[in-house]
Amino acid sequence: MEDCLFCKISKGEIPSTKVYEDDDFYAFKDIAPVAPVHVLVIPKKHIANIASLTPDDADVAGKMLYTIQKVAQILGIDKDGYRVVFNTGEKAGQTVHHMHAHILGGKEMAWPGV
Repeated sequence: MEDCLFCKISKGEIPSTKVYEDDDFYAFKDIAPVAPVHVLVIPKKHIANIASLTPDDADVAGKMLYTIQKVAQILGIDKDGYRVVFNTGEKAGQTVHHMHAHILGGKEMAWPGV
């Protein structure tokens, strides 16, 4: 999508602090972290959110979960635990309409909340 912030970040048109990249996904540090470790994982294919997934996107969704696992290992939070959050829609707090997962870690977390 032409005006999508996250599409531009994944293409390198807007700077970010890259944590991981492959042909299908891009992971980068959140600019407003809410935990000591706060990284976003996005598919390079533009999908607005989980509610916009189609059966043709099943492969993207599955690979995204595996990518989240790899990024957690890179970040060194895979052993102690981490939280994965997908905000879907404005009432859930989604501000960028490109599907993304927040990986949060590096501290003890309460439920609900961070």
